[in-house]
Amino acid sequence: MSTKLFEVNKENYQEEVVGSKLPVLVDFWGPRCAPCLALMPEVEKLALEYAGKVKFCKLNATENRRLCIDLKVMALPTFLFYKSGEVVDKLTADEVTKESVCDRLKSFV
Repeated sequence: MSTKLFEVNKENYQEEVVGSKLPVLVDFWGPRCAPCLALMPEVEKLALEYAGKVKFCKLNATENRRLCIDLKVMALPTFLFYKSGEVVDKLTADEVTKESVCDRLKSFV
């Protein structure tokens, strides 16, 4: 399965996320975050399902701590939803499930 998740970091976040013409979902994850790793295959499936409608990005929070602080991402997993360069919705650690991500995507597109 070819993944449709773009790896973003502090160098390309502005261009890939904020500058995107498509709505963007950013998955903030960490290599030691079990819920993050469990959700990743589901997020990859959603990325394929929404290809061309929503741009899916993932950001390794461990490698991009300053950016996470700037974006007020304090727990993992966190999902930020962008439209026209602005955060329009957010799912944080306690709220994140496959179902909650699907529900937000449906209302987002």
